[in-house]
Formats: sequence, structure tokens, C-alpha cells
Amino acid sequence: MGPEALAALRGSDPIIGALIDKLGDLDRRAAGRPPDAYGALVRSIVGQQLSTAAARTIHGRLLAIFDGHTPSPAELLAADSDAVRAAGLSRPKIAYLRDLAARVIAGELDLERLGERSDEEVSTQLTAVKGLGQWTADMFLIFHLGRPDVLPAGDLGIRRAVARAYSLDQLPAPERLREIAERWRPQRSLASLYLWRSLDARG
Repeated sequence: MGPEALAALRGSDPIIGALIDKLGDLDRRAAGRPPDAYGALVRSIVGQQLSTAAARTIHGRLLAIFDGHTPSPAELLAADSDAVRAAGLSRPKIAYLRDLAARVIAGELDLERLGERSDEEVSTQLTAVKGLGQWTADMFLIFHLGRPDVLPAGDLGIRRAVARAYSLDQLPAPERLREIAERWRPQRSLASLYLWRSLDARG
């Protein structure tokens, strides 16, 4: 995130500008997220509906089954379900992981070329995988592909942060959030990062 992007965001919305001034530079990377696309998606599925600590623990147990590395699609499909469940994964999550692996092997999901696709095309391909919804697609676009103009409109944290920053009486519905976020274009990802970080800030 360069100074031009920060300046543009400051100029388009003084409320986000105030957050930028208060919070300073942010790290755009997601801690603990594997650097490769496949590993990042495996980590996303494992972590669904879990606290950060629980997700980290279960992901670590899964990797331990495969000598400390993310299982390849072929390894995942060949793995014993009971062994994978012993890591703390539910049956639905195992099914999601296997659907991801099967689509990669079949070439239905070409992870190597996702970076060449539009945001909408990436979302369509990812949400075709069982267990991967729009939120996961948005996180992948922001943190893995580094796309600048993604708004996770369904994210509860973003909605809470907007309600606080804009002194709203209630959490904005996703459609209302999209309306507010129009002024952040084409830097909605950057605005989202500052809003998430504002939830941790004190004072």
C-alpha cells in the first residue's frame, strides 16, 4: 500500500483518513497464512468457524500427519478419513478439503492462473468448491492475491468497525455497507484493513 493509495483514501473519506492517521502503516499480510494458493485454501477450510488459536492448533495437527507440510491434493484424497478426523476436523470439513483436492487434480480449479483472473472470476471459481463461500473468496483476494478493491460486505468485524467509526446506531446491513464503501473505491481492501485494525486499537 503506497502513499498514493493512502492519500487517495484520506481524500475520499475523512473518517477513514482519521483511522489512517491514528493507526499508521499496516502489515497487509495475514499471519499464519501459507504462501501458496492451495495451502492458503486448505488453511481457510480448516479454520472455518473456529477461533484463531483453535484453527492454528488443528491446522498444525493436520500438517503433522503429513510430515509437517500441507498435504498435496493426491495425498489428501488418499488419506485415511479417521486419521484426518483425529486432527480435529469434522466430516464436513474433510469433505470440503477433498472436494478442493479433486477439483485441483481435475483441472477445474487452476490455482496457478487465478492471479490472471478478475475478482469476480476468482470468486466464482472458489465458491464452486464445497465449503468455500464469498467470505473465504474475499479473504483470498485481499491477502493472497493482494487485490486492492475488495469489500468483504458480509464480514461481521467490518460491520462492527463501520458502526463504531461512523457512530451508527446499529450494525450496517451488507447493502448499507456497500453504499458507505463506494467512497473508498478503488481502495476498499485498504479501507477494510484499517477498519479491522481499528477494532484492536484502544482510545
